[in-house]
Amino acid sequence: MTALPTRIEGYAIVSADGMLADSTGVMPESLKFDADQRFFADKLDRVDAVANGRHSNEQQPNSATRKRLTLTQQIPALAPDPENPKGLLWNPAGASLEKAWEALGLDGGVLGIVGGTFVFDLFLDRYTHFFLSHAPGVRLPGGRPVFTNVPAETPEQVLTRHGLVPGKRITLDVEHNVTVTAWQRRGSVTAA
Repeated sequence: MTALPTRIEGYAIVSADGMLADSTGVMPESLKFDADQRFFADKLDRVDAVANGRHSNEQQPNSATRKRLTLTQQIPALAPDPENPKGLLWNPAGASLEKAWEALGLDGGVLGIVGGTFVFDLFLDRYTHFFLSHAPGVRLPGGRPVFTNVPAETPEQVLTRHGLVPGKRITLDVEHNVTVTAWQRRGSVTAA
């Protein structure tokens, strides 16, 4: 019997107002920082599979080599991804994470969640870790939030409400004050 992922890690960079994309759903260049992109790529190179929405992906050098679950409501349950031989299309309303993980041929391992909002929300009660990067010098009024309840709540309040606690904050880019905080579910193994 195939096990679930042993770790489910989220990765997001947000603006000062908690947005991960502008009002058109695109991550603007103003939210892209080399140090954060390197951190993100390094973390993703350690996962066994990635989950993202149909309009989001990590666009990293090794993206094509990763097993992938692309969430969509356009299919009943699971289907091969016609654009990615290592990927599956997954409708969580029609198939459990267990079924999707089994269909990828994985037993245990790490699932990396790279967004968008619906995908980040779906795993709020399952994350073992969430790496939240902040770009305090960027504001995206009317943008797409990292979680549905933002901006009524901060991303940190949402993570806390769902049982995650902040770990050490690391500065990735001194010039732009870009930081990343490793949030962890109470009782989880320490973030790597």
